[in-house]
Amino acid sequence: MIGTKRFFVFSSSSLDLREVRFFKTKLLGSGVVLGACIVGLLLLINHLSNDVLGIGYDRISALATENRFLKDQIRGLSQQMAGIEKTLDRLAAKGNDLRIATDLTALDEDTRTAAVGGIPEPAMNAFLTGEAATILSDAQKMIEKLSREVKLQQTSYEEITHRMEHNKEFFAHLPAVKPMAGPYSVHGFGMRVHPVLGVYRMHTGVDIIGDVGNSIYAAGDGTVRFAGRTQGGYGVVVEINHGYGYSTLYAHCSSVLVRPGRVVKRGELIAKSGRSGLVSGPHLHYEVRRNGTRLNPVDYFFDDVDAARYRTLLANAGAQNNQQ
Repeated sequence: MIGTKRFFVFSSSSLDLREVRFFKTKLLGSGVVLGACIVGLLLLINHLSNDVLGIGYDRISALATENRFLKDQIRGLSQQMAGIEKTLDRLAAKGNDLRIATDLTALDEDTRTAAVGGIPEPAMNAFLTGEAATILSDAQKMIEKLSREVKLQQTSYEEITHRMEHNKEFFAHLPAVKPMAGPYSVHGFGMRVHPVLGVYRMHTGVDIIGDVGNSIYAAGDGTVRFAGRTQGGYGVVVEINHGYGYSTLYAHCSSVLVRPGRVVKRGELIAKSGRSGLVSGPHLHYEVRRNGTRLNPVDYFFDDVDAARYRTLLANAGAQNNQQ
């Protein structure tokens, strides 16, 4: 096999070309390094000079740090709002207890859901996307929900306050004590044989047995509607209008100690018992009426708090308050 021989020819012109190319490459590399150093130096000076060149790299870095911080803050606030939501739930439960105690209907879950639910999607800024948009949206929804819940509970507690004020006034006017000391029959109200006439008829009140001259007290706050002798079998009577649809009648009295139009308080002395009218013996015939309907007075008696003792308790309580 005959080998192939290779020949290389060098000339001064080819060497000069290579030298020129090498020089250009070296010069370009040096320029890149020098440029990088200059840029680095400029960035360092710009950083130390609070971005006098307006490049904004430091500001972008600061904004990124601030963005992370704000997201963490919003997450923390969301956790705090979740705790506030639990507190509102406890207040709602206590509020329902108060509503029931003041004779109001409790706020059930359907009512709360109707008032608090249905929160619209919050309007977001166009530049917010991704995790930041989700975090802010959840926080805004929570704030809106808490705001509605607070308004609901505020309205509920205002309603409770108004009802308590109403009840305080109402309970003062309610005929809630036995107006005269003495025994009575729990079955005195209703159909019975009249002790004088001997006929079967409705007994519209209860008879409290007592001698002539026993003290009769107002069963609740009110205004005297009538005081004096009647033409019927009731004899001498006192009638008090307590408001709220309630009135009371005290019959067969021996004398009255108040006049029509006088405002009286529960436990105030208004008459003396007797045997006027159609009776078989001295006693007090006592009636309770609501919107014109006669009710069983026994349902309004507290035997351990009679009228005279009630006034004594009020007087003692007033004296203690004055001393304090």
